[in-house]
Amino acid sequence: MKLDWNKGENGLLPVIVQDATNKEVLMLGYMNEEAFEKTKAENRVTFYSRSKQRLWTKGESSNNFLDVVAIKIDCDQDTILIKANAHGPTCHTGTVSCFDNGDESRFRESENSFTINDLEKTIHQRIDDKVEGSYTYSLIQKGINKVAQKVGEEAVEMVIDAINGKEEDFIYEAGDLMYHYLVLLKAKGLSLAHIEKELAKRHK
Repeated sequence: MKLDWNKGENGLLPVIVQDATNKEVLMLGYMNEEAFEKTKAENRVTFYSRSKQRLWTKGESSNNFLDVVAIKIDCDQDTILIKANAHGPTCHTGTVSCFDNGDESRFRESENSFTINDLEKTIHQRIDDKVEGSYTYSLIQKGINKVAQKVGEEAVEMVIDAINGKEEDFIYEAGDLMYHYLVLLKAKGLSLAHIEKELAKRHK
């Protein structure tokens, strides 16, 4: 499906950027056809800045780039959805999302809303930004053989606690296994999205 650039004002169409891992909406921008083609060619989000009146690659000054995972076009061919991996905060204010203004806090549950997708995003950030002192970054530096070995070790420990351990011990080891599994996916250049895609094929 092709975009209908004639529908946009001055040839600009709105672009919604969504975190590819946890589906959070990160920002809204605009693209002209040149920005769209540049984004596809480089797999890095480039907008047309209405204030600068030029192409603007997100992160060109802050290094908080948005790496493209997938691009979708809506049914009217005049809106773009980009799923991306963010390098650091997306908003110029320093927040993860341009919509992190706290206005919706009264609607949130009081319980912890931390998800596996949040964990994966943190792991990717530690590795992509080469965070010194991070266990995640130090582990990935040891190579894929070491990461795979850790997954095997944690799997064995979880199985032992599943058979003989207490429930809280099993949960703890299951958490360790999930963490190291996500690091292994990253070491292979993959993410949970790839596993979800594979499982979706099997489901069909």
